[in-house]
Amino acid sequence: MPYFDDDGKEYKPDLYPVPNLCILCKKRDNPKEQVACNLTRMDQLGEKDFVCFAYEKQS
Repeated sequence: MPYFDDDGKEYKPDLYPVPNLCILCKKRDNPKEQVACNLTRMDQLGEKDFVCFAYEKQS
């Protein structure tokens, strides 16, 4: 499923680094969370700090 920004430019999640917070999140490998996670990452591209209110620490 492709994602597009407000200008119609396609976003390809595989081409961008995954924030450290995402790597530590237990939702990372959950297919049901993939769209929400990718949209959160896309929305914050280029920001100094990455913030995700859905983050859940792996146990």
